[in-house]
Amino acid sequence: MSLKDEFRKLIIKLSSKFEFPPISNIFFPPFYKGGQTKDAQFMAICLQGGAAGISFILLPDEKREQYNTLRSSDFIGKDPRELALEFGDEDLVKEMVSLAAINAICQHVMRQTRFKAESAVDSLGLLSVSKEDRIGMVGLFSGLVKTIRNVGAELVVIEKNEQLIKKYPNLPITLDATKLRACNKVLCTSTTILNNSLDEILSFCSPDAFISIVGPTAGYFPEPLFARGVDVVGGRVVKNGEQFLQLLEQGKHWGDATQRTCFQKKTYTGIL
Repeated sequence: MSLKDEFRKLIIKLSSKFEFPPISNIFFPPFYKGGQTKDAQFMAICLQGGAAGISFILLPDEKREQYNTLRSSDFIGKDPRELALEFGDEDLVKEMVSLAAINAICQHVMRQTRFKAESAVDSLGLLSVSKEDRIGMVGLFSGLVKTIRNVGAELVVIEKNEQLIKKYPNLPITLDATKLRACNKVLCTSTTILNNSLDEILSFCSPDAFISIVGPTAGYFPEPLFARGVDVVGGRVVKNGEQFLQLLEQGKHWGDATQRTCFQKKTYTGIL
């Protein structure tokens, strides 16, 4: 079963126990040819009651026309479950929206059940880096490179974007994911779920490696990732959906509208 199948299975199980309110609002930033600007990287869905879900705009230029046909009015009032179950559809635009719906549903259930996730996670996904470590970084977390190097740990950065190798010649960036085999700790961007690369990435990790998946789009329950050997899932919970969508629309910092969350496999009690 693919990872996206596992997420659909999660939504089906949740829908057998909980009711989901309809979509009350949705935000799509402008599409920028050649890649999104920093203040236009995320879209979001808000449900009645205030729960919200985030997704990353990870689309090639050829999807611009399809993206620009998206209208908020076409989504308001819809059942988010319908959108969530399109995850794995292989239509990149639909999957982008699906991930936001999955996150919104999970965050609605967290609200309804008063589910307590740990409310703080360090930016390194609880890796507890020491100088003896060899860290694999999947996706360039440029703000963390200095932290890891200051500790004295070895670092290898796995990227799909070859241009970053030229842009950062002094960083140990490679396209070769097999380099992860020598890493005892791996920090991985949550966008690997959206771009279908996580299963491949995990296949290159040592069975004993400590693996953290982090990023704002990891606002869901962690069962699908824990089942694949991930140790920590660190994401964001939206505390005020309407306020958050306003901040996105205005291109402003998220501030107190969101909160970092952390699920640890060793302490997670489960929702299902």
